[in-house]
This record gives sequence, structure tokens and C-alpha cells, in this order.
Amino acid sequence: MDSSSESIPAHMAAVQSRSLAVDFLWSKFRISITEFDPENENPKQVYDVSCGMLAPHLKIKSLEENRQIGTGTVHAISISPDFELHGSKGSLRAQSRLRTSYTHMSHTFSHTGEPAKMTWASKTGFKGWDFICCDENQIPVARFTVNVWAFKKIAKIELLGPKAFDTAAMDEIVVVGLTLFYCMYLRVNNPLNLIGSAFMRSGKEAHIEAQQPQPIHGKPID
Repeated sequence: MDSSSESIPAHMAAVQSRSLAVDFLWSKFRISITEFDPENENPKQVYDVSCGMLAPHLKIKSLEENRQIGTGTVHAISISPDFELHGSKGSLRAQSRLRTSYTHMSHTFSHTGEPAKMTWASKTGFKGWDFICCDENQIPVARFTVNVWAFKKIAKIELLGPKAFDTAAMDEIVVVGLTLFYCMYLRVNNPLNLIGSAFMRSGKEAHIEAQQPQPIHGKPID
């Protein structure tokens, strides 16, 4: 068992799911991420995110570690954003011009020691976005649900499966998921991204395999 999961009660670990609430603080232009608990008026805050106009656009701080763990950077034209997690750089690579489909490489969710290709897909509607992250076996490991009309409680992050209570996995999903959300928000509000989408390279598999990904924080599973 991972050291990060040793203190989790058996009845919680058996559920294999964990939820985080994402609140936007307009007065401070920050995002507060707390443990999701509808019965608790003062839930525990686990991440603090600053949003800026200059790159990196997102700076994510873990309050448990009391330090910045990652950043997210979107681009004016390119629809493939970049992120940094525990000092390692990575990218979310767009796989389609017309629908939301992104991939990123991960050691945290790898079962072989080699970086695993994670896939993000989305179902969008009038009121919200529903991002699903699947591992290399197409098993869902996280869900990022966004209410695009909300002014404060804008989203909910769900971690699924055996790594639901793993700190490294949670850090990765929070950093990459927020970067994807910020990128999609820019895409729907920035006409320059339409140009980037139109000229996106075809041959998505070659596009992914050609990159040389750096390790993402977390030890591979033996």
C-alpha cells in the first residue's frame, strides 16, 4: 500500500473515490479547492490556486505541503496548453479540432515504469462541461465537472479507483485538470484559438509519440 493511503480508514478506501470542491474567489482572482463535504460549512482547504494574465497563468499551491506544486500555461493561438508538476514539464496535446480530446503522459498512473498515455475527453452542454480522464486501458481515473454559469462553486473533481487517495495522483489530476479547464475557457472566448484549431497538425498518434515526455511526479507501480 502507498504510504499516502496508510492512514485512510478501510471503509473510505473501499469506496475508491474522493471528491474535491472547486470555488472561484472573484475578489482575489483565486481558486480554492477543498475536500467535498456538503454537510460541513468549513471544509478543509487542500489547494490554493492563483490566476493571472501572464504566463504561467495558473499557480497551484498544496496547503498540505505548504509549497507550489505546479503551474498551468495556455497559449493565445495554440490549443495545446503546457503544465509543470513538481518541477517536471508536460503538455496536454489536442487530438481533435472540433471536439474536446486531449492526452498527457504520466508516470504516476503507469503500471510498467514507462510513461502512460492518459486521455481526457469531454461532454459539453449548455450549463456545463464534463471532463473524464482515462488511463492507458481506458479506465476512468478522474472526473472534472464544471458549471460554466456558476460564479463561485464552479466545479467538482472526483478521483476514482485505487489511486483515489494517493497524493501524487491527486496533485496530477488537479494540476492537469485545471490547466485543461483554463484552456477550454480560453478556447470558447478567444477567436485566435479558432485559428490554432484550424491549423492543428493532423496525425494525432504521431504527434503524441514524437514528443519526449519528462517524468511526472510519483513512483511507478511495481
